Amino acid sequence: MTAATDGTAAPLLAVNNIEVIYNHVILVLRGVSFAVPERGIVALLGANGAGKTTSLKAVSNLLRAERGEVTKGSVTFEGTRIDRLDAADVVRRGLIQVMEGRHCFAHLTVEENLLTGAYTRRDGRAAIAADLDRVYEYFPRLKTRQRAIAGYTSGGEQQMVAIGRALMARPRLVLLDEPSLGLAPQLVEEIFEIVARLNTDTGVGFLVAEQNTNVALRYAGYGYILENGRVVMDGAAAALRANEDVKEFYLGLSASGRKSYRDVKFYRRRKRWLA
Repeated sequence: MTAATDGTAAPLLAVNNIEVIYNHVILVLRGVSFAVPERGIVALLGANGAGKTTSLKAVSNLLRAERGEVTKGSVTFEGTRIDRLDAADVVRRGLIQVMEGRHCFAHLTVEENLLTGAYTRRDGRAAIAADLDRVYEYFPRLKTRQRAIAGYTSGGEQQMVAIGRALMARPRLVLLDEPSLGLAPQLVEEIFEIVARLNTDTGVGFLVAEQNTNVALRYAGYGYILENGRVVMDGAAAALRANEDVKEFYLGLSASGRKSYRDVKFYRRRKRWLA
């Protein structure tokens, strides 16, 4: 099974057998397929360099800025093919990416950063103000820091700003790239808790690219594991967490107990993963 649904409903996002090449030469993704159901949280997992960020950029159409392109396969969102659209058109359709490393506008205040997320909206100031208040409800820390210059806020606060800015665009689906990067474990838990609340309360879907497999699989409903530009395993999050290969290679656990980082890092890949 290579979809995040049971086949009874069309997925919100469907990535079908895509191939991505950079500079017309470098093959980065090979036959990658995954899906996000309506109102779902899906984890895209793998080590650094596995192809997670490239997969997200293939969906949001940000590859062209880096001389990359989808050369095979297709990406559909709400039943419409989007891989040939301009990135701005993808945003207008309600698909927003939160980039790795947060990428706030460092010289603007927290609130000014949030308001930039509403740039494409045409529904009036009152609606935007109401959504800003809603963002502050989910991220109360930002309310107290709304006049602070974003570049002087903490890494966790900047991650909250980046997610809040995405929410101001009223998305149907948010692509989160490495939200735990560089953050303390307590902050990581806080951010994933907020993501889960947003999903439950508003129905916004999330596709989360993460190296922190343990946390991601506790909040996601379904997961895909990437290695060297290919999906090598997928399944319900609970099943992946219980899988012995995933425990050993990604959670640092085995039947004999916790393994050292060195043992996990230099494992010999199961041949059946390459089938």
